[in-house]
Amino acid sequence: MKTDNFQSPDYYNLDALLSDEHKMVRDAAREWVKREVSPIIEEAAQKAEFPKQLINGLADIGAFGPYIPEEYGGAGLDQISYGLIMQEIERGDSGVRSTASVQSSLVMYPIYAFGTEEQRKKYLPKLASGEWIGAFGLTEPDHGSNPGGMLSKFEDKGDHYLLNGAKMWISNAPFADIAVVWAKNEKGRIQGLVVERGMEGFTTPETHNKWSLRASATGELIFNNVKVPKENLLPGKDGLGAPLMCLDSARFGIAWGAIGAAMDCYDTALNYAKERIQFGKPIGAYQLQQKKLAEMITEITKAQLLTFRLGQLRNEGKATTAQISMAKRNNVAMAKKIASDARQMLGGMGITGEYSIMRHMMNLESVITYEGTHDIHLLITGADITGIPAFK
Repeated sequence: MKTDNFQSPDYYNLDALLSDEHKMVRDAAREWVKREVSPIIEEAAQKAEFPKQLINGLADIGAFGPYIPEEYGGAGLDQISYGLIMQEIERGDSGVRSTASVQSSLVMYPIYAFGTEEQRKKYLPKLASGEWIGAFGLTEPDHGSNPGGMLSKFEDKGDHYLLNGAKMWISNAPFADIAVVWAKNEKGRIQGLVVERGMEGFTTPETHNKWSLRASATGELIFNNVKVPKENLLPGKDGLGAPLMCLDSARFGIAWGAIGAAMDCYDTALNYAKERIQFGKPIGAYQLQQKKLAEMITEITKAQLLTFRLGQLRNEGKATTAQISMAKRNNVAMAKKIASDARQMLGGMGITGEYSIMRHMMNLESVITYEGTHDIHLLITGADITGIPAFK
């Protein structure tokens, strides 16, 4: 069985800025990834199977709703702790982090923020414990970057709502127990509903033949005259701003998670460069290889500083959507570049499952697209600094 000897890079001694609780939470997640994820993740990716045996462990390390109050089953942690957990999980695999991100930011968060007290008590403890897994239904086959154009809708039928439509590219969909679904009411306003597995007309076909996020379960959410009880409507907020608030939280987690993937690729390349002998000396002795490694650690350090400050702003309730977009865009692009350079440093070995790099490369091709594409996030920054939206 593969041994995980990962050493986390911290070139600017950022550990000194973390609280004892931050380090305890991070270290617990790191040790769990080393023990439970790393030994089995390559085989899971090769088989294109989500390792469901990890769900209980994710719950145990507080990965499901870490910032949700303890009275609802969460860990009551701050935003930096949330980010550190996502960093460590994605160091193991982006697909496993996706499961945790969706559960926390896209399912538990909207129920907590927009739901009733009865909904919080019904759903959140079971989601926090991993007894129930959730999915988030926003993206549609013809409406990705423009979610406001969605066609899914629901009608008031007196004692229930009748939901019709379809969602695509949904993490956790094939085995989710519930889905927080966004659809338009009869006035054309977007609202969230909790749809439960077993409701007649609700199906979740799995998406196959993926080259990316192969250890993650992806599927569709299809609603064919689904009768949704009225008490399953999230009443706290309507309009597109509601799901976008959820995406802010998820994108914040991705900004941290991408650092984990980058750190894993860097650590792999650094160790390989010290051990691989060519022309009589380690390849790490050559200038071009040192250039790659020096650029990797520089970009990782910049990303670490970016997310730490963003975490402080999130803790203070001051982080803007545009600031979160900048971090998501920068850090995922950074990780993607590091994965590519690291793969080249390993030569032919870099494409094998003996090392994690090629899996990270493929995963990051999805991460750079989902929850706001690389280009859309660029335009969010552009709109923020000019005051002129370029995507409407």
